[in-house]
Amino acid sequence: MQVKIKDVAKMAGVSVTTVSRVLNGEKYVKDDLKAKVNRVIEELGYAPSQIARSLVRKKTNLIGVIVPDLTSSFYSTILSSIEERASANEYHLLVCNISEDIDKEYKYLNVFQEMRVEGIIIMHEKINEQIRAFIHKINTPVIFSSVKPMDQKFISVIVDDYAASYDATRYLIEQGHETIGFIGGDMRDVTSGQNRYSGYRNAMSDFGKKLVFEHIRFGDYKVQSGYDQMKEMLSAGSPPSAVFAVSDDMAVGAINCIRDHNLRVPEDIAIIGFDGSQLTELVRPTLTSMEQPIHQMGRVTMDVLLKLIAGDTPPDGDVVLEHRLVVRESSRSQERQADEIKGLEQE
Repeated sequence: MQVKIKDVAKMAGVSVTTVSRVLNGEKYVKDDLKAKVNRVIEELGYAPSQIARSLVRKKTNLIGVIVPDLTSSFYSTILSSIEERASANEYHLLVCNISEDIDKEYKYLNVFQEMRVEGIIIMHEKINEQIRAFIHKINTPVIFSSVKPMDQKFISVIVDDYAASYDATRYLIEQGHETIGFIGGDMRDVTSGQNRYSGYRNAMSDFGKKLVFEHIRFGDYKVQSGYDQMKEMLSAGSPPSAVFAVSDDMAVGAINCIRDHNLRVPEDIAIIGFDGSQLTELVRPTLTSMEQPIHQMGRVTMDVLLKLIAGDTPPDGDVVLEHRLVVRESSRSQERQADEIKGLEQE
């Protein structure tokens, strides 16, 4: 039978209240009684109910996290940073992977409420009216990480996705590329879908580069999607000299497809990804990527949420972190390639 707190109290010859005070580390218990209660707890193997203790203290130290896809290298990395920061502050995570299923998200949000989580982190922006009404109604602090929903009530920790995409495209143009393909994300997403596409499109327009319909494809941010969209691009005719993919996972898929078609990266087609995930150093050639500060994003998300939980003054608007382009082997200047070819021809 499960040992209960009253069993500990009876064997120690003290009240249940005294045992509770010992378990909660309160000061109002004499050292000899505290030692006696702890001996009985160890002897009986008593494990206090964390839920019951939380109800008494009105504090669960639980954070609910909604993740759209745990198989993504980006989300797994940012989640790791959130967990590290939470653990350092004696908080625990309830992580729910919704696999892009909005109905599943609503179910998990109700579970979070039942478990009395102290804060909620959401890592995607496709929230329907039911979910919007729910998170507006509850008193639990909510923060969005890496995305910005249309609803302005909630704080987001993000980068400027439009500017980052514009800068990635401009880099390829400055490297001498005339034809630049684009593998985008879900256009229902404002942050990683619409904003990143707008950044690419406007950079092409500002620098006088023509948009080629056959070179523009949209996927779901995953490796296989990048492969499939690159395959369609190659089958449409003359391929672009460079491709910008809005996730590192899709960029890796594109690289695999290019190599399977006996083409080279970057000699035939240069590739740039987006995120700065751990994949950038694992793939060959190593991947040039427009880097979000993923680890910082996770830490800042948790720090801001802890302030909201504590009732401190929230930031004045969203927290926008700096993006930066990290150049690796998968991109190369068109002029440099031309010079190398010319040099080989002269030898």
